This record gives sequence, structure tokens and C-alpha cells, in this order.
Amino acid sequence: MTNGTAFEHDEWHGSGAGAFPELMRDQVRNVLFVSSLYESFIMAEDGQLNELILTKFLDLNLSSAPRLTHVSSGDEALELVAERDRFDLVITGLKIGDMDACTLAGKLRGLGVDLPVVLLAHDNRELSDYVARHDMSQIDRTFLWQGDVRILLAIVKYVEDKLNVRHDVDVGVPVFVVVEDNVRYYSSFLPVIYAEVMKHSQRVTSEGLNLSQKLLRMRARPKILLAGTFEEAWDYFTRYREDVLGVISDIEFPRAGELSETAGIDLARMIREEKPDVAISLQSAYPENETLAVSVGASFLLKGSPVMLHQLRKVLTEDFYFGDFVFRLPDGSEVDRAHDLKTLVQKLQSVPAESLAFHGERNDFSSWLRARAEFDLASKLRRRKVSDFESLEHLRRDLRRSIEDYRRERNRSTVADFDPTTFDPTNGLARIGGGSLGGKARGLAFAIRLLDYSRVPELYPDIRISVPPAVVLGTDVFDEFLEMNRLRDMALRSEDDVELRRMFQTATFPNAARRALGQFLELMRSPLAVRSSSLLEDSPHQPIAGIFETWMLPNDHPDPSVRLEQLIAAIKRVYASTFSQHTKAFLRATPYRLEEEEMGVVIQKVVGERHGDDFYPDFAGVARSRNFYPTPPLTSDDGIVAVALGLGKTVVEGDPCVRFSPAHPQHIVEFSSVEDTLQNTQREFWSLRLGQDGRLPDFESGGQVVRRGIEVAEEHGVLGRLGSTYSPDNHAIYDGISRDGIRLVSFAPILKHNVFPLAEIIAELLDIGAAGTSSPVEIEFAVNLSTPPGEPRELGFLQLRPLAPSREVEELRIESVERDRLICESPWVLGNGRIEGIQDFIVVDRACFDREHSQETARAVAGFNAQLARAGVPYVLIGVGRWGSTHPTLGIPVAWDDIAGARAIVEAGFKDFRVTPSQGTHFFQNIASCNVGYFTVNDDAREGFVDWPWLRDQPARGERGCVRHVHFDQPTDVLMDGRHHRGIILKPGENGGREREG
Repeated sequence: MTNGTAFEHDEWHGSGAGAFPELMRDQVRNVLFVSSLYESFIMAEDGQLNELILTKFLDLNLSSAPRLTHVSSGDEALELVAERDRFDLVITGLKIGDMDACTLAGKLRGLGVDLPVVLLAHDNRELSDYVARHDMSQIDRTFLWQGDVRILLAIVKYVEDKLNVRHDVDVGVPVFVVVEDNVRYYSSFLPVIYAEVMKHSQRVTSEGLNLSQKLLRMRARPKILLAGTFEEAWDYFTRYREDVLGVISDIEFPRAGELSETAGIDLARMIREEKPDVAISLQSAYPENETLAVSVGASFLLKGSPVMLHQLRKVLTEDFYFGDFVFRLPDGSEVDRAHDLKTLVQKLQSVPAESLAFHGERNDFSSWLRARAEFDLASKLRRRKVSDFESLEHLRRDLRRSIEDYRRERNRSTVADFDPTTFDPTNGLARIGGGSLGGKARGLAFAIRLLDYSRVPELYPDIRISVPPAVVLGTDVFDEFLEMNRLRDMALRSEDDVELRRMFQTATFPNAARRALGQFLELMRSPLAVRSSSLLEDSPHQPIAGIFETWMLPNDHPDPSVRLEQLIAAIKRVYASTFSQHTKAFLRATPYRLEEEEMGVVIQKVVGERHGDDFYPDFAGVARSRNFYPTPPLTSDDGIVAVALGLGKTVVEGDPCVRFSPAHPQHIVEFSSVEDTLQNTQREFWSLRLGQDGRLPDFESGGQVVRRGIEVAEEHGVLGRLGSTYSPDNHAIYDGISRDGIRLVSFAPILKHNVFPLAEIIAELLDIGAAGTSSPVEIEFAVNLSTPPGEPRELGFLQLRPLAPSREVEELRIESVERDRLICESPWVLGNGRIEGIQDFIVVDRACFDREHSQETARAVAGFNAQLARAGVPYVLIGVGRWGSTHPTLGIPVAWDDIAGARAIVEAGFKDFRVTPSQGTHFFQNIASCNVGYFTVNDDAREGFVDWPWLRDQPARGERGCVRHVHFDQPTDVLMDGRHHRGIILKPGENGGREREG
């Protein structure tokens, strides 16, 4: 263009805020959300919809805040729609109790309801299976929930944009076209795009705006149009040609009904011919396509890159007018940049005149403002030509004056969440910083809501049943910490955990969060648990447990500044665990990307009492509403509880503890005989050691959580409420510890004599949890019976998470197979389906395994796992005792990343005692979550078998002690009947169990 052309080559169709009320005429004000109560809850963070409106809609400059109406079934939804025609959008889960999503959509259409129906799935594999079997024509669009609450915003805005774009572009609203046909990807980056649009718009529009002005301008945000085919994308571009500011497109997507490898390149080339100034970014899973992208003047994003979303944000900020205004000379070199309107005015005073002319001719000033919904200001600039001014200096003065006048019209307001003057240190839950609460904190908030709704605490007036007080650092604090210290890229690429932790510990912590934590510590002088709360942790359909770190602090130093530094050090350690090798190995086995993960942190009062220099609860445990391995008279629906003296670390790490069903609390398989009881009883417990100097916690040695013998608990007066006594003279076990003999942790005073109504309370909590989530649940709890005189005993509700979703979509019938055709058979199997084509086994030979060398065995297994993982080879893992147990007498102490490549795992009993399934452990939860087949075998107890002699005779590719890597020339199959918990592993070349029935 020349100096005689306009800043913009089309006319402004409506100037000033007066045009804004006509924008966004069709808004999503009422959403019918059809799902379980828990899924509704997590979309609204902590159940407070008003908070969601404030923190996720108004604070992100979104144009309207919808009202969410939740129902738990399709019939309820149909009845509500028929009675009150007031909904603008239906969001439905895949399975909604009495019907599925397509059935609901079809019935809505049958009622004559013309509402957008959006499917929000929670599991990509389940969604793919569903789409393959159903007609999706009645569903307007499908999205995938991946732990980011912003997906709700993306859905609402996607629907609003489609409804309003035709009208709003006539008023000058800009358009961005996104071309992607993969639900996994657009569900990941659409929330990012919307957030970036709103965040960078807010940097300008929120500067001094009052609410009325802000709402008017929010309606004028850019429209984002999602296309899934070439034809749809080209139609959007040609229809809104003059208003398209940018295009983000995949390279390979459907064209003319066929998948085209160059559809994105062809689209970009055609757009460039029509409108050269449009910003274009292309993305592909193939690095070689970058050359093609550059050839059409587009930036390039690599799908599958660990920093793809980070690079997408960079493209949006640098190329799509969402970031700083970058002043450049005609040769493209940068001379300065402005962050907001205030700095834009400052920079306009000093940047070279040729830079002003360069941007004026390219329409950059008004494009930058239009991308931020600054239409009132943009309308004053876009009609002007460079040639309208006597000189470039006159242009400079006019730009500065126009912006300053505009800025003076606005106001500003802020709001804080944690307030030390109102926070209740005995029963409070508050947020420090913005962003998401994270999965664990959502579970806590949901637990509070369930307790309020159910009134379970009122049933036990002499017991305080509550969620212990806590504050939550929102994920925005995590993001700020990473960005201000430039840690994200390094952390994503790091392969050295020691260096990673050092970098995080030496990094600067955000000042605002530091001040708020200091105020919290002034109120809270009890020991604290610093717990991870990531986006994906405890999510409803891929519940991750125990992957990130938790630290306990005595919090008893007399100097508040010392306590604050120790707390921040623990938070940094949790932050660093987000990027550990352990975490990366786990996430590789899931459909999620580490780059999408964000970390919140829960800082919570520890339930317990001081006993000398020790602090611990009388007991703690984990309960599940579904028992995966029931033995008569138990059923799966009776649930299962694992409890242990002291801190719950005993249970979650798989150490000896007591397992019982709330429906049959006296039926304890491990205590069936005197011999079984002596063999399986807890002999040590975990305690928090009080008293600390001014040093930071010694994280490398486990902090101040220490093992103690049960004789210490007897000295403290705790064991008497949980213990029994073994008399060697009589070879008998007696309840209580009043007589001489060997002390045992049996829980007999509680489970047999009802000293504390544990079974009844846990049954109530499991019932309300399962009802609230519409799925089986797991809860963690701690009980303090050692409260001071006059104070009620205490049960702390520490955590609530849904169990991993069932894969029992269709039944796999396993035919009767001769024993000599099998490597393994088990009547206690977790998992469902067929795993085919396995040729590699890692086997810990029971004949030569020595429990005293379990650590060496774990290292050998990890070595073979790493070798196979690098080659991308799946395998079956067969070993002795519990995998993942930290107790040397119970099994092999591997971490999850030590066996992450296994597709199926076998736990076989020792020659001298029976092994029980690892229910209640984080290790067990993650096996279930990742859909790894899990077999339990006890030869001597007639509970399945492993053909040890046959395995021993097979040639090994490698041996390390008692660990052998066996490779077969022919594949083996693993078959699992999830409905009946039966499974078999066939020998190479065999087949069986082919018949399926729905």
C-alpha cells in the first residue's frame, strides 16, 4: 500500500459503545448439563457457580455468564425441556444413566427442540468406540474433557460464535478460523485460544473499566470459528473475508470427502492469494511439513511436541495480535514493543516515524485493537489514512491523543479470595491465586458439599466429621512461578531430577502468594500437609493418584519467617514433581500431555495429636465403594477398607494393614488363623517427627515422616484402642492389650467391640460419594481418638476421587482351556478384554527370589523395563509378592515408572505365604487407571497358577539375578473377563476365548 491508502480498506459499520448492545444477540444464558453430580461439580471448580462466573467468565472478559442447570439422567432432561423451553444449549455426557448421548439428542429432536446439543466425553478411547458404533448426526459437536475447566468456556463460546458471527461481523467484529478435525486436539487448544483472546483483551479492556462498560466491550470480542473440512474452512473465509484476521489450521484433514495430506497447504495458498495480510499458522505431526508451511508464508506448529501449546500461545501473541504490539521497521527488525494501551502511548512518543508509517500501511494499529475488542478506539483509527496528516509527526500526536482520551474513560476493580480476617482456621477452605483448584482440591471441596447435603455429621454428634481446614494455591501461581523463572521449557525437557529440583528450589516464589501464605501461617500453627492438586489428579475418568509428591511439615518453629520458608520449599518440591521422570513415564501411558498439566497445591491441617515428639492420628486409611476381589460372604458392592495405625502412608504404600468390608467388618481374610494374623499384622507405623531447626526440610531423606515400632504407640496410649495380644503359651490371640504377650494391630476393639463406629461412618461416606459421582469412589480418611478431654473425637475426610472407569463394555467369554496351554490363570483379575501380540515377558523367578534382595530385584526389573520401553516393546510382568510395596517382606518395591511398559502384571504368592491384592494403594489405583491387566495368583491356596517350571525352561535374552527377560518367537494373548474377574495368559501360538457376546 502507499501513503494514500486507508489504515483499513473497509469502512467501520458502527462506531462507539452504542453499537455494542446489538452484538452477541444470541447468547447462551441457560445451559442444561446432563451428567453425574460430580461431573457437574468439577466443571464449576468447587461447586460455587457464582465463583466460576467471576473467575472464569467475567475475569476472562467473556461476554455472558450462563446459568448451569444440572440433571443426572436423560429422562429428567427431557422432562425439564418439555416443561420449560428456556435453555440455549444442552451439554451431555456420553452415558447418562438411563440412556446415551445420541439417544438423548434424538429424543430432543423428536420433541421439536432445536437446541445445540454438545457431547462432552471424558475418555478418548471410550469416545472413539462410541462414535464408531453410533450415528452422530444429531450431535452438533463433540468435545473431550481433559481436566481443564476452560473447556466449558470453549463450548459456550463456540456455540455463541456460530450463532452470532453472521450479524456481528457486519458491525466489524474480527474472525479467526480454526481448522482441525481431531477432537483430541481441538479440545486441547480451543480453550487455550479462547483464554489467550480473553487474557490479552483483558490487559487492555480491564484497565479502569467499570462492570457496565466491561460487559459492553466483552460482547465485541473476536469470533472463533471451528471447521473440520476444507470446504467448511474455505466457506468461512470467503464469507467473512474482510474480517478474517488469522487462520490456525491442521495440514492433513478431509477434502472432497477424502483425507488430504496437503489440504492445509492448499488452503493457506488460496487465502494468501485472496488476502496477503492474514496471519496463518499450520500444524502437523510430521516435522518435514515445516518447509511446506514456510513456503506459503505460515508459521509452523509440531503436533506431539512437548511444548506445542506453549508454542501456540507464542504464535497467538506474536502473529495474531494477541500479545504485545511490536514496533518494527520496514525490514522487519524490532525497535520496541508495547504491553498495553498505557505503554503504547509511551512508545508512540519515541519510536521512529518510519515504523509508524509501516504499521499504518499494514492496518496493524486497528487490527491489534480489534483483536482486543477495543472497537470504540479502533473505529476512530481505521477510517484514517496516512496521507490525511501533514506529517508523520502529526500522525504520532493524533495516535497518542486518541489513545489517552480513550483510556481516561475507564475504571478498575480487583477482588481477592483468601482473606485472613475472615478465614476460619478450624473449618475453612480458601484459594490463593487464580486459575483452577486442581483435581485433589476439587475433590475436597466436593466432599464438603456432600457432607453439607447429606448431613452425615449430624448422625454422629459426638464425632467431628469434616474436611480439615486448608488453603489452595491456584494453578495461576504455578504458571507465574514457571514464567517468572523461565522454568517451563527446561522442566519439560529435563531428564535429571536432581538438577530439576535444584532449579526449582533456587527459583523466586511469587510475592503475592508469599504474602498470603505468611498470613495463613499466622492463623495455622498445626502440622501441615503440602499436597499436589494437578488438573488431571483425581479426575473422573482418568484418576491419577500418588504420582506427584506430598510433604508434611511440623510447622512448629517459633520464627514465622522460618516456617514460611519451609512451606515454600515444600511447595516448590511439589511443583518440581510435576516434571519428574516418574511423572513423565506415567503420563506416557495415558492419553494426556504433560504440557497440558498444571499444578495446584493444597496446604492442609494434618489430622492427629501430639505424643511427645511424634504427631500422628490413631489410624488412617483408604476405602473403596467397589471391592475388585470379594471373597464370600462379601460382594463387589460391599466395598473394601484398608486401615493402619498412624499416618496413611502405611496403606497407600502397600505395607501390612487391616482390610475389611464395611458390610462385614469382622470378616478379615488375612486374619483367618493365628498364623495368618502373625504373618500379616502391622509391625511399624508412620509418624511426623516434631521439633525442627531453621533448616529447610530434608526432602532427600523423606522429610520428618519417620517409621516407628508399634511399641511406641503403646507407650503413647494409642495401641490399646486398636490392638490385640498374642500368647505364645496358648498359641491364641486375645482382644485388647491388658495381658502379657506380643502386641498386634488387629483393630479388634473397633471392628468387633465398636469402640468407634468406623464401619458405619465409612459406609455412609462411600454411599454419598458414589451417589454424588454416579460412579464407584475411593476416599482417604484419618481418625484422631486421642483428642483432649471434652473435645469430640475426629474423623478427617481427606480425599475423594472416582475410581478408574470400567472397561467392561462387552463381555469376553473365556473358554475352558487345558492347563498345559497356559502360562498363567487367575480367578482374581482386574481389567477387561484381550491384549494380543505380546512376545516379551519379564519374570522374577519365585524359586530363586530372596526377599532380602528385593531392592536389587526392583532395579533389575526397572532396567529391563527401560530397555523395552526405549524400543517401544510391550510386555507382561510376572513376579512374586506385591508390586510396588515398600515393605521388603511383601514384595518388590518398584515405582510406577519402573514398570510403565507392562501391559499386564501378575502378582504371585510366595511359597510360604499368600499374597493379597494391593487394593487401597496408589500403585493399584494407577494400574486400574491405565487399564493394565492385573492378575493375582496363589498356587497353594488354589487361586490360579503360574507355570513356573515352563517359564524357567524358556531361553532368556537377558538375566539379572533372579530376573529374566524372555522373548518368544510367536505371540501370546492375555484374556481378561472383567465381569467375572477371571483371566488367562496363553502360551505362544495358542489361542482361546474368541467368542464375544454383548
